[in-house]
Amino acid sequence: MRTPSYVNYYVLCLVCWILLGITGVSTRSHSLVKRFAGIYPGPYFDESSPKNCTAQLGTSAFLPCRVRQLGNKSVSWIRRRDSHILSVDRTMFIADERFQTIYVDGSDTWTLQIKYVQARDEGQYECQISTEQKMSHVIYLSVIVPKIEIMGDRERFVKTGSTVALHCVINQSVEAPSYVFWYHRGNRLLNEPHGKLTIHQPAPTENGYDSKLVIHNARLEDSGNYTCSPSNLDSASVTLHVLHGEEPAAIQRGISAAPGGCRALWWLAGSVSLSSNQGRRVFIFVLLITIALFTYQKSIHFTYNIR
Repeated sequence: MRTPSYVNYYVLCLVCWILLGITGVSTRSHSLVKRFAGIYPGPYFDESSPKNCTAQLGTSAFLPCRVRQLGNKSVSWIRRRDSHILSVDRTMFIADERFQTIYVDGSDTWTLQIKYVQARDEGQYECQISTEQKMSHVIYLSVIVPKIEIMGDRERFVKTGSTVALHCVINQSVEAPSYVFWYHRGNRLLNEPHGKLTIHQPAPTENGYDSKLVIHNARLEDSGNYTCSPSNLDSASVTLHVLHGEEPAAIQRGISAAPGGCRALWWLAGSVSLSSNQGRRVFIFVLLITIALFTYQKSIHFTYNIR
């Protein structure tokens, strides 16, 4: 009596299995595809992908692009300012070796790296998916250019035996330089804590970083050009004049120029008196006044800078 019921049950299961196979949902994987096909039909950009990145001049910039469900599509990087294709997947299409695409297998992030960033690298970069209708995510790269200067005048005048402190200030810097080298007449200076030179490595300040060079007991041979050169940044320079005695050589040169200047003035005055052309007299007179003012200003400049 029970045998027919078992037969009917097995026949019913077989019919259901056949019907499931015909409708295309007989396997679990296929049912999952059908389940998500209407919600996520293809690749899309992760909303957490940044739209702005900042890098300092001379450092490396990293522009991440997160793509979900990429499938068999490709990811390209394009520089907006000239529409230059930088890369397609991992293949680079630019001769500039500073550009590189970084992708880790199994991840969903395609990162454009720009090494040794330059000011001209600032601008928009487009991450593009090779769908039928192109999908794009744009990132703007801002390049910060630090300002480097040695505080004070570009020309310094000090007396022999003085202690000279040169402050190299780096403003608007995102990160501290790895090092700051000091040069005298093109030769790199080394730190001498208990000697003639003391070099203080970069220390944070309110607006950036500060490196200091201290010259103890300055001598005539310490005169010349001094250059502050931070890592991956431009340099700044000053000229130091070490003057000897109460009447420095620089002042003596300025005074000695005066007699020559006076002779020139006398010569021009004679030309004015001998010239018969009124227009020429006016021209020589104006030139005479100009030279007199220049000589006076030069003597004031030397006197002001001696300390």
